[in-house]
Amino acid sequence: MSPQSVNTRQATRQVRDVVFVDGVRTPFGKAGDKGIYHGTRADDLIVKCIRDLMRRNPSLPAERIDEVAIAATTQTGDQGLTIGRTAALLAGLPQSVPGFAIDRMCAGAMTAVTTTAGSIAFGAYDVVIAGGVEHMGNHPMGAGADPNPRFLSERIVDPAALNMGNTAENLHDRFPAITKERADRYAVASQEKLDAAYRAGQIQPDLVPVAARRPEEGWKLHTTDEPPRPGTTLDSLAELRTPFRAHGRVTAGNAAGLNDGATAAILASADAAEELGLPVKMRLVSYAFAGVEPQVMGIGPVPSTEKALAQAGLGIEDIGLFEINEAFAVQVLSFLDHFGIDQEDDRVNRYGGAIAVGHPLASSGVRLMTQLARQFEEDPSVRYGLTTMCIGLGMGGTVVWENPHHADFGKDA
Repeated sequence: MSPQSVNTRQATRQVRDVVFVDGVRTPFGKAGDKGIYHGTRADDLIVKCIRDLMRRNPSLPAERIDEVAIAATTQTGDQGLTIGRTAALLAGLPQSVPGFAIDRMCAGAMTAVTTTAGSIAFGAYDVVIAGGVEHMGNHPMGAGADPNPRFLSERIVDPAALNMGNTAENLHDRFPAITKERADRYAVASQEKLDAAYRAGQIQPDLVPVAARRPEEGWKLHTTDEPPRPGTTLDSLAELRTPFRAHGRVTAGNAAGLNDGATAAILASADAAEELGLPVKMRLVSYAFAGVEPQVMGIGPVPSTEKALAQAGLGIEDIGLFEINEAFAVQVLSFLDHFGIDQEDDRVNRYGGAIAVGHPLASSGVRLMTQLARQFEEDPSVRYGLTTMCIGLGMGGTVVWENPHHADFGKDA
């Protein structure tokens, strides 16, 4: 092929629309020997998600899947061995379907989505499965890690950056208007909203039932999340200790817990979705990642959101729904305060968030997307929504989505 023909082909390449077809997750469990998944393998959790996606979308031939991208923060043991590929094989997908593993700490599944979405837009893939898994009971955060001593000896990062709870306390220091009372009030609201969503049947449709066997207890079918604490009150949160600092503001009640769980989603080009008769639940508009000071990693969603909005030609006022990962209440509140959004604004985390439902690290990004997709269907008046999260070691990630149920979907996009 001549250089001229190559240049002509590159010049005529079109960027394709990427759509979110479907997303599921396991019920989230509490990490540790008392949790529902104690004795369950991490790879078995993600396999259940992949299989359920295929069951829910029978018009998708398995051989049409071009990639399986699965994230895990601790890539060892039952979360290792290139888990995207091993999960694809274990799920019964054809051996022709490749897979890979990915890690961006808490934003692993989000990065699996954006990475494969870029490849779909470029034309390398038509249909992919992207998701994440984290079994924090089998693999505690940071287990086996060996941080380079230069981080501290050369003051590349503050020592607090290596402990997420300390970074949350630092955010409280930076923004004194975000008091412990405000954080606790936000946490109570998260529990109440999740409880209301469960009672309204808004969570259950996207949960994959998981049969798990705990040592010496036999099998049990799990169909709901384990971490929620309905009935949480301000008074009960006020009594909790502050483990990261004496007289601090971060507690187990206003932060996400240590959890086990998996998520997975199908993404496709708009053309492939139409060809295969796949549903379109969202259209990807833009995405961005940004770095911040590691010792205040919770502020990361602010610059990533500003970047993603700028790429889309949108302002914060154009966003009708927010799905913000609640690693810590102070982290969400710092985002809301920056953009002038009230913490009780109805657009924010309508189903509650990670403080109530849990945060199995690398899996959480797709949970945000699945919940946003269901809210889009419930509320056609909203055209744009976003999913955003803070990321360990000082980063943020944001994805902007368009609602296909909106009257102006696709116009001037």
